[in-house]
Amino acid sequence: MLGAGPAQLGLLEAARVRGFHVVAVDRDPGAPGFRFAHERALIPSFDDEEAIERLAATQRIEGVIAPGIDYPVAVAARIAERLGLPHPLGAATALLVTSKLLQRERFAEAGIPQPRFRVCAGLEDAREAVRGLGLPCIVKPPDQQGQRGLGVVRSASELTAAFEHALETARGSVVLVEELVEGREVTVNAFSAGGRFQPLTVTDRVVADPPAFGVALAHIWPSELGAGDVAAAIEVARTAAKALGVRDGPTYTQVLIGTEGPRIGELAARLGGGHDAELCKAALGVDLNGLALAVALGESIPNERLRPRREAGGACVRFLVPPAGTLESVEGVEAAEARDGVLWVHVYRRPGHTFGTLRHGSDRAGALLAVGETREQALVRADDALECVQLVTTTAQTEALR
Repeated sequence: MLGAGPAQLGLLEAARVRGFHVVAVDRDPGAPGFRFAHERALIPSFDDEEAIERLAATQRIEGVIAPGIDYPVAVAARIAERLGLPHPLGAATALLVTSKLLQRERFAEAGIPQPRFRVCAGLEDAREAVRGLGLPCIVKPPDQQGQRGLGVVRSASELTAAFEHALETARGSVVLVEELVEGREVTVNAFSAGGRFQPLTVTDRVVADPPAFGVALAHIWPSELGAGDVAAAIEVARTAAKALGVRDGPTYTQVLIGTEGPRIGELAARLGGGHDAELCKAALGVDLNGLALAVALGESIPNERLRPRREAGGACVRFLVPPAGTLESVEGVEAAEARDGVLWVHVYRRPGHTFGTLRHGSDRAGALLAVGETREQALVRADDALECVQLVTTTAQTEALR
């Protein structure tokens, strides 16, 4: 398992329940998912593909999976190919789905609606892009995720700092400048088997205010969008998966619904990192974690495992956002889990961890999942339970520590 952070918790637990011997790989010795692993391996970076492959070969594994973050998806696919292991993605497809630049280029070739964009190798390129795209715009590295290196430029004076930050964060030597599409954002969670794209949950994505642009505070199902907009979002997600060559496995597609209709934000060939699989099981009874494990081991997926059955009228994942400071204690988790409709509460970090101002998904402290007879009831229950949880932090100089 490549990753043992919050985004991998659901799949790690599912693998343990199924009786697999789990080897988890992460660079963080305090990764919360390690508690579900039989063995843990610490690496300085997922860029050290050779070391990960040596570990995989030594362990004589039967499957390798990267469930919750983008870059390791391609690492897992290449290692599986070299070791002769099953994997839902070929190495070429995995490269497409983990590069925002290659995605944008492929979507353009296929005529799939998306934000207008420019590839910029220098600051003057970026200035020219802004002149063509207009303000506000987004500046981001094409090979990172979790809002790392991403900036929103609302005036010309902000461009230089945003460009330099994105370039410094990027693994490569170029930066993407994209138009900012105003409107609603939804996530289409789906699973493909043998080229058949099965849409599952379409959730509203509630995001934080700047400086945490794009960081989700909640995923809420079902979406408030009308049936026509939901169908259009599903269709653009379907065409995006086809254009990238994804025939098997989970997809997590962010779709922007603006005045010109749906446009693809980005597609990830993995489970959603915000407990989307657990929400899907609570809402529709479809076990995305189990399906992802099965396809990583080369098992066939019968149609009945993909057939939704409504288990709840509404479901909601709400994230815990801590005050800046060093975590001293967490209170009220048991009280929150005792509330009607609350299925679980996860706290990601132990006392001693230092939180800064919310900027990235990794700055969130935990999450909870609630269900209800309606979307509104699920959200009220989640918010009520959230009030029970107290994250006690000091007021240390956290920004200097980050």
